[in-house]
Amino acid sequence: MMATLQAIKYNDGQLEILDQLLLPESCTFIPICKVEDAWAAIREMKVRGAPAIAIVGCLSLAVELRKLAVPESKEELCRMVKEKLDYLVTSRPTAVNMQLAAESCVQLCARLSDNTLLSVAEAKGDIVKHLEATLANDVADNRAIGEHGACDITKKNATKDKLRIMTHCNTGSLATAGYGTALGVIRSLHAASKLDQVYCTETRPYNQGSRLTAFELVYEKIPATLVCDSMAAAAMREFKMDAVVVGADRVAANGDTANKIGTYQLAVLAKSHDVLFYVAAPFSSIDFQIPNGHSIPIEERPHSEMTHTGSTRTAAAGINCWNPGFDVTPAELITGGIITEKGVFKPDQLAPHQ
Repeated sequence: MMATLQAIKYNDGQLEILDQLLLPESCTFIPICKVEDAWAAIREMKVRGAPAIAIVGCLSLAVELRKLAVPESKEELCRMVKEKLDYLVTSRPTAVNMQLAAESCVQLCARLSDNTLLSVAEAKGDIVKHLEATLANDVADNRAIGEHGACDITKKNATKDKLRIMTHCNTGSLATAGYGTALGVIRSLHAASKLDQVYCTETRPYNQGSRLTAFELVYEKIPATLVCDSMAAAAMREFKMDAVVVGADRVAANGDTANKIGTYQLAVLAKSHDVLFYVAAPFSSIDFQIPNGHSIPIEERPHSEMTHTGSTRTAAAGINCWNPGFDVTPAELITGGIITEKGVFKPDQLAPHQ
């Protein structure tokens, strides 16, 4: 199988990302030279997907720190790191991965600051190593998610030779460091010769499915069919789906899951058609500080995403719009389970494994 797309390139303090706004027409990489560049790229959705947001944010800080002269004290270093990380967290508030990555790095700073045997230069080096490790760690986690998910779906459909899977938004190499979460599960099924067809929704209004997921599936020659969001129920009935597998931007402690708008309706439809519904996400997407989905902040996107296609207006001028970027799927609708790098769990089984 052809190698997966690489959307994040990092080498020796140099960071470039694939500008996803230009896909599928153009594969153009843009440099990220500082934290402000990363914030803008994340906010403008040149990079998107909860894992990728955290990776690009962390690596942008690593780029800055590598260029930074050694501060006079570890306290000054840690204060600067915290300020940069707090700023990055504001770029996309629903995705929890950046927030958790920031908290992890701040905790490291506190330990380094307390270590009197460590110089400021050594502390700076340790922080950079910690930030740079996010890239390799994400790829390893994604491959584990893919294998766990493919195994579970195959086991629960043991009487079938080939499986039909529906997915939503983009959860592949373009949304992660590589391989993907929900799309990683699909890749693993395909590699095991267990995939008949994947059905990807176009994912209005930003079309991450038709622009990005379809691009990845065609690139890797995975058998796939694109459907409009409004065709999902008809497709489930017509093609007899075996599972729906989606990603997650944040999972609450009880398993309620925030994901791209349109996920909730797919879960409702899957329940109605007796189709297994899975969420695939790294453990870093689970926010155990939030008890349920009611507490997950939902980002409101610009109305122009609904009213325009590129620069062309496609909706009546003056119409009011509601454009939440995400919705929350209740835990009870996640009938297949939550697929993580640690295994597949029912929503109420997450807490003991944190």
